[in-house]
Amino acid sequence: MVKEKKLDLPIRKSLEDINSSIVVPKNGSFFKTLWAFSGPGALVAVGYMDPGNWITSIVGGAKYKYLLISVVLISSLIAMSLQYMAGKLGIVTQMDLAQNTRARTGKKMGFVLWILTELAIMATDIAEVIGSGIAIHLLFGVNVLTGVLITAFDVVILLLLMKLGFRKIEAIVATLITTILLIFVYLTIQSNPVWSEALAGFIPTGELFNDKVAHGDSQLVMAAGIIGATVMPHNLYLHSSIAQTRKIDYTNKEGIKKAVKFMTWDSNIQLSLAFVINSMLLILGAALFYGHGDNLNAFGALYNALNDKNIAGAIASPILSTLFAVALLASGQNSTITGTITGEAVMEGFLHMKFPRWLRRVITRGLALIPVVAFAVIFNGSEGKLDQLLVYSQVFLSIALPFSMIPLIYYTSSKKIMGEEFANARWLAIITSIAAVVLTILNIQIVINIFEQLFGGK
Repeated sequence: MVKEKKLDLPIRKSLEDINSSIVVPKNGSFFKTLWAFSGPGALVAVGYMDPGNWITSIVGGAKYKYLLISVVLISSLIAMSLQYMAGKLGIVTQMDLAQNTRARTGKKMGFVLWILTELAIMATDIAEVIGSGIAIHLLFGVNVLTGVLITAFDVVILLLLMKLGFRKIEAIVATLITTILLIFVYLTIQSNPVWSEALAGFIPTGELFNDKVAHGDSQLVMAAGIIGATVMPHNLYLHSSIAQTRKIDYTNKEGIKKAVKFMTWDSNIQLSLAFVINSMLLILGAALFYGHGDNLNAFGALYNALNDKNIAGAIASPILSTLFAVALLASGQNSTITGTITGEAVMEGFLHMKFPRWLRRVITRGLALIPVVAFAVIFNGSEGKLDQLLVYSQVFLSIALPFSMIPLIYYTSSKKIMGEEFANARWLAIITSIAAVVLTILNIQIVINIFEQLFGGK
């Protein structure tokens, strides 16, 4: 029950040290204004192309060819709608999603939702640990466990970057995204996919709901992993917070409308790039591995394939393999920045508590290392087992998504909260509500499937 009269308001602004810290032109041209507002979209987009996306998309292509590319499209469209809502919520209410939820549900429910969100952040961090650890293993030849342990020291890199200022962090992240994009455009073209089949894959079919298991994971589980890796729940909290980094005149409704407009442009441009990268990852998996991708260790296999003329053909070279590993490492480190900022925002929003960033990073990375190191030790550093852990961490994100998605849709559709001018259009509220219901039903089926697989079911 929403309690509008007794809101549990936050004690400080969201990410107070960077809130309203970036000045935007009042009467600049469209492109000059867009440039000033560009940045938060890049940080949000990082979460849509982290190592978790890499593994689910590559393995999805290797096992089911182009079938799941329609899931990438659908999840990207859902992501754009939700991120529009998240950014709008932050700008209009001047509170992020965590603060809005805590204010309208109270301390106990806020604590429960904080735990769930922290688990989602930890699931994302597991993907970053595995991706970065394997990238270090591929680049420097150390064993996988050593590579994983080295990732614990990325907190030093993070703290140094934070001292540069938020605008410079946005620029660094955008540069790394561009680098990853260019690498995969080249790799995808050179892999010589069947473009007619790839384009046909963008049309959804009923086969997506087949729960028949192929090589360890059904289409349903892989589809959920792609959705979880693409529409990440903690990213909704992140965008609703960093959308407030621009200095806006809140006494002027036109200024708020302009901020929402350019936030939407920034978000959609960056998420479109993320969609292209995720599509290329799946196409790469299909072009290089379909038909011979049994027991595929995605990262290591793709790295080796790019240096093996028997698989990759004439494009094979050590340079391409190295570029792939560098892109993977960059992706993991990019996500480190956004994961820590998100963790800070949700802790402040849900618990009204503030921790030093270095301590937040140490706690989050320490918790993520436990299952990864355990898997690495138990399974002797097997990349295949770590890849499997990574897929299931992304499935958890899909399961956690409705708990942030449903409140976001409700708040941004409420005229009482957003005002009549900024509340969601009815068609948008209906479509996203249907998506939330369908995803929740899908997740129930996935949980049943996983239990059946683990405990000797069909």
